[in-house]
Amino acid sequence: MLLVSKYTAIKQLVHSYFIIALSIYTYYSKIETLANKKIPLSKGRNSNQVFYITGLALQLSKYEKIPAMEIAEAIASHLSANSAGVFSIQIVPPGWIHLELAHPVLASWLQRLVEGRGNSVVQERGVTENKEDKEELVTVLFSSHSPSPQSPLPNHLFPIQYAHARCCSLVRLGEREGLITSEGAIPWLNKQQELHFHHPSELCLLSELVQVVDELECSDSSDSVKWQKLALGLSRLFDDFWRDCQIWGEVKVKSPEIALARLGLVMATQSVLRTLLEEKLGILAVLEL
Repeated sequence: MLLVSKYTAIKQLVHSYFIIALSIYTYYSKIETLANKKIPLSKGRNSNQVFYITGLALQLSKYEKIPAMEIAEAIASHLSANSAGVFSIQIVPPGWIHLELAHPVLASWLQRLVEGRGNSVVQERGVTENKEDKEELVTVLFSSHSPSPQSPLPNHLFPIQYAHARCCSLVRLGEREGLITSEGAIPWLNKQQELHFHHPSELCLLSELVQVVDELECSDSSDSVKWQKLALGLSRLFDDFWRDCQIWGEVKVKSPEIALARLGLVMATQSVLRTLLEEKLGILAVLEL
């Protein structure tokens, strides 16, 4: 099994397995040429599961006098033999291959996102207490982006900044409440090795995090990605999650592992929002507003 820690995006991990599987066809010169190209790979739209779809077998069938389903079966067999515990495989006529990520792999990926946050939230200095930075941010948000009387549209960056600040405040509360410890380990999985997430809002947020990180790491041209739209979409799904999925109160008392897993999802969201704000939108990701 390839280590999740080697890859920031789930798409990169899945792609690496297909590169290995494709090597079984490289003795064909034309196929060798195809192997050097980007393998067609897209994330499925079902937010209840994280899976990817490829039409690789359909492409390969154009170069060989072999049915796409037969090629798909061969690739799936190779993947199954070399990816135990990474994903489950399904072949869909006329030759599509679906790969659903295993929950332990997603848990490792989420933990990597959380650990990649560094000290951006727990640090109580710098941006958090620097009033000049915060005043500068407010000036930027409400002067250069504020709507004119002719334009009723509100500032589109503020909801993203607010969602990031909300994530940070929830994490600080989690520290004060003793949910987050210095070890930083999150119990993502239950005894059945399945993620604790079952509510549609949890699953939608997780699915969107995977999609956004895929875009951040795998996009050919950042100019073609509408980062503001992507960030707003993630912010809205976080709002849905925060509205629908309780962390404190009864959940914390009766199911502390679920509460901490949800808090971990908050930390992962904060990490991705911070990247979008600072690296793609050029806006300071403050810790509170």
